[in-house]
Amino acid sequence: MCVTARAGGGHHMKHKVFSTPSALAHEIAALQQATPADLKERWRALYCIEPPRRISRDLLVRALAYRIQEKALGGLKPSKCRLLAKVAAAASAHRPMRVAPQPTLKPGTVLLREWHGTQHQVIVREDGIVFRGKPYKSLSEVAYRITGAKWSGPRFFALQAKDRGGSNG
Repeated sequence: MCVTARAGGGHHMKHKVFSTPSALAHEIAALQQATPADLKERWRALYCIEPPRRISRDLLVRALAYRIQEKALGGLKPSKCRLLAKVAAAASAHRPMRVAPQPTLKPGTVLLREWHGTQHQVIVREDGIVFRGKPYKSLSEVAYRITGAKWSGPRFFALQAKDRGGSNG
């Protein structure tokens, strides 16, 4: 993924691919030394709009650092974007919104799920999930392995309630 960066201190912009985490960290650290004009130029390049007129230097640097990381490493998961959109809509309509926290599973927790007549057991560990003696990063990976279809892991293992609002969000 490309990130717009200043080339050699000049005013021409070029696309730069961050090949290492240290290059990304160096780019973000360099924001602290940049002039206000450089920061605003960087904002225009990364956000494709003018920066807010009355933004503090600290907030400008933080927003640029976030955007650089987002471009290099990827942004929020779609589920988090949907949640933020719901919260924003509720706030602008002055409606209270309850956000249920995700259940947290403690290491040692054993989850059981029957699927097509077969009982499946998953063990939660400090470093992830173990299913049939193999490590997995998420319950969704395990659910896919069991069913062959994309599932929400927490929903598949009945840790998350089904939507009752009639939408398939």
